[in-house]
Amino acid sequence: MTSTPEKKRIRFIHILLPLLFLTLIIAYGLILRPKVYDLPPFPLEIVFLLAAAFTIAELMWLGYPWEVIQEAFMAKLSKGFPVVLILFAIGIIIGTWIISGTIPMLIYYGIRLIDPTYLYFLAFFVPIIFSTVTGTSWGSAGTIGAVLMGVAGAVDANLGITAGAVIGGSYFGDKLSPLSDTTNMASLATEVPLYDHIRSMMYTTLPSALMAALIYFVLGFVYPPANQEVNSPQVQATLTTISAMFHFHVLLLIPPLIVLYGSIKRIATLPTLLTSAFSACLLALIFQPYTITDIMGAVYTGFDTRMATWLPQIPENVTALFTRGGLYELNEAIIFSIMVLIFIGAMDVLEVMPTMVDKVFGFAKTRPAVILSSLVATAFTNAATSNQNATSFIVGDAFKTRYDKFRIPRKVLSRSIEDAGTMLESIIPWTSTTLFMTATLGVAYQDYWHWQLLTLINLVVAPTLALTGIGCFYHEVDQKKNKQSIAE
Repeated sequence: MTSTPEKKRIRFIHILLPLLFLTLIIAYGLILRPKVYDLPPFPLEIVFLLAAAFTIAELMWLGYPWEVIQEAFMAKLSKGFPVVLILFAIGIIIGTWIISGTIPMLIYYGIRLIDPTYLYFLAFFVPIIFSTVTGTSWGSAGTIGAVLMGVAGAVDANLGITAGAVIGGSYFGDKLSPLSDTTNMASLATEVPLYDHIRSMMYTTLPSALMAALIYFVLGFVYPPANQEVNSPQVQATLTTISAMFHFHVLLLIPPLIVLYGSIKRIATLPTLLTSAFSACLLALIFQPYTITDIMGAVYTGFDTRMATWLPQIPENVTALFTRGGLYELNEAIIFSIMVLIFIGAMDVLEVMPTMVDKVFGFAKTRPAVILSSLVATAFTNAATSNQNATSFIVGDAFKTRYDKFRIPRKVLSRSIEDAGTMLESIIPWTSTTLFMTATLGVAYQDYWHWQLLTLINLVVAPTLALTGIGCFYHEVDQKKNKQSIAE
């Protein structure tokens, strides 16, 4: 039997060292290099690879045999592997939904819906559709968002309100879509089934979105566009190109309806996604002018607008909109997940995260206090790292045990990680998300942040639910405990 060091030999400094090392690497690699030294930031995969190597070296120095260390991180990897498969499936979904015409059709009619009087409302609603069916906030803002900003400029609308609406709508889907990498990461980090995580988020996100939509609707009359005609050449060129590349039919709604049905019926995520992708391939064969080779290419490396060989020229924004997807679409997220799981698995040997949470948040002795603590920790970590995926794993691993101790369902933790993380990124001025949004949409941070209503409202709704207990599912764990007590 393999021996391990005695507990008394493990001091608090040993438990603290892996987190200190990670903090130093993040501070230098992700903050100082890009912000102070004007150098490229360290890739996150390398950050966590170095942290994992340091932690493993420390464990071996403390006397832990390699077999014990390997067993710890392999246990984490085995738990996370189903989500890795889902990330592969998401890439396939994106490619097949594009070549089938599903995503292009939704975008086409979404743009056609634009009425200057309701521009702010539509600037919020249309990105919701796109981000929900694609799972990408940056992709939504950089494509359909750029089109909407062009419309806003053409009709002389308030660009700050439009940008805030576009960003909020883009992040709605990034938070709730089963195709979003941050949604899957939060689910993986807290070991919560994906659809349970999504349903939990609806308690905070849907009320926030409804209130934001209502305000944007009213703002259309308070700050009406000076012009009432949509005559942007960019918009017309986009619509013409999309209609020339794809044929539209109501049956193209089948792939997203399959995902919606699977969510409602709680069917396993991976089979649901693959079934949806297979249906999209069949629809592409039936309705679209693309070959079997093109369809296989969309599955493997993603859709490429060059497949539309009958078009002599395709606008850059359309190319950016549709050239994506495929088996390797989320390879960075997959590699990152593996590196983080190895790091966290190695830390589990020393019980690093539960110990640190007990030290820092030991004052939180009630359920509301624990939830509020996780919200604060998430906001701080996201602001420091400027990366939601890293935040999900760090905070998720830190608070899982404490949530279990206070009998709070972990789907409240996974939701909190996104409420104070994913939703926060675009209103913190120094994050990579804010820099991307300002550059892509052409609107300064100070002009849009106070109009990003989805996040601002959500930051009030989430703590309110924590304090009141509404939507916290306490009855589920309490009933389970009562049944166990009766059985005993």
